[in-house]
Amino acid sequence: MPQHKVHNFSAGPGVLPQAAIDGAMDALRNFSGTGLSLITVSHRGKEFEAVMEEVVANAKELLGIPAGYSVIFVQGGASLQFYMVALNLLPNGRKAAYLNTGTWATKAIQEAQLVGQVEVVASSEDKNFSYIPKQYAVPADAAYFHITTNNTIYGTELHSDLDSKVPLVADMSSDICSRPVDISKYDLIYAGAQKNIGPAGATMVIVKDELLQGIQKKLPSMLDYRVHVKNGSMYNTPPVFSIFVINETFKWLKSIGGLSEMYKLNLEKAGLLYGEIDENPLFVGTAAVEDRSLMNVCFVLKDKSMDNEFFDYCKQHHLSGLKGHRSVGGFRASIYNAMGRDSVEALVHTMKEFASKYA
Repeated sequence: MPQHKVHNFSAGPGVLPQAAIDGAMDALRNFSGTGLSLITVSHRGKEFEAVMEEVVANAKELLGIPAGYSVIFVQGGASLQFYMVALNLLPNGRKAAYLNTGTWATKAIQEAQLVGQVEVVASSEDKNFSYIPKQYAVPADAAYFHITTNNTIYGTELHSDLDSKVPLVADMSSDICSRPVDISKYDLIYAGAQKNIGPAGATMVIVKDELLQGIQKKLPSMLDYRVHVKNGSMYNTPPVFSIFVINETFKWLKSIGGLSEMYKLNLEKAGLLYGEIDENPLFVGTAAVEDRSLMNVCFVLKDKSMDNEFFDYCKQHHLSGLKGHRSVGGFRASIYNAMGRDSVEALVHTMKEFASKYA
């Protein structure tokens, strides 16, 4: 065991609540009193079926999911959803509308183009995705409008739920459960687990049942939302371990007061870190202030020649995972739900110390 706590700012897989980790460790040794490890039991056994029922119920409670929506868990990460969304929801002869706010939105567009026509209604690529476009029009005849609510690489985020006259689809992989959301404004939400609610291996999909009724295509079973809904996420062997940990994370979120309380904590953590970035003479934020992400805080040193010195300084202070994405460089502090205020305070203290030595 490390002598000092290591503060994990990794963008994904990201930090998880200790309660979820402890619950998973217990289940790995003896799952639900079976005497068997969680990763060796049948997904058809009554013990895991109870977990699947509970995780769906907890998702609906936490997120306030109204009647008429289904919650499923599938494999392949958000990257598979880029294609699966279009395959299911983009009919022949129709077009889909996309808002391009970063690398993952770009990839979603590219995958959708394999299925049919895509119209990019707006893009922030002109300023290296440092802001969220505000002025654009979504075609009234679009089959759906796709957005990415939080952009992990560039550190921007949509801070409110959009109104859309066409079905609204959202990739919420990195900010799911970080704030209350009006689910009724969305027709489909997908979220890879490994950034904010669980380990890699599972993707949660929240889908309006009415939306699926309009699908006319014959689709491959594993890529058909209707099949997964009909079979309660059990069409094939589900990612048992990942789903169990997601449920433990949901129970932790409920124990701290739900998403309203989580949002308050996230605002406090982000405010503390952005405050230091703005005040520190050595650092500068890279995202437009009004669009700054509460989950992924991106910043750079004004003097890039000092990057390695700062990385070494962070390592000495037990701060891990702060390197920016390879495509943009700089620094990225991912401060997901499970990251405690103490870790953000440790980073802020380190930045202050570094400035006192080198400013």
